[in-house]
Amino acid sequence: MKNKYGDKLIRCPKLGDEMTFSYCLREAGDLPCARIIRCWSPFFDIESFLKENLSPEKWNSYTNSKSQDKVTSLIELIEAAKAKK
Repeated sequence: MKNKYGDKLIRCPKLGDEMTFSYCLREAGDLPCARIIRCWSPFFDIESFLKENLSPEKWNSYTNSKSQDKVTSLIELIEAAKAKK
């Protein structure tokens, strides 16, 4: 999704480093990062941008998805690593 904000950088609270807006748009695969609205809303109307640029199906998936907390994510990663052994 090309846009004028694609190369803008902010510090990502999830990853702990600077990330571009383009990365935030695809962080969750075909959906934006769960935190994109919180992170980018001080800079522009991100919610309107997403509504205009995501298909209605993707917008519904995005708004209905629940991000996991760090502990749950870590436990799932550990269990997946154990299963691969």
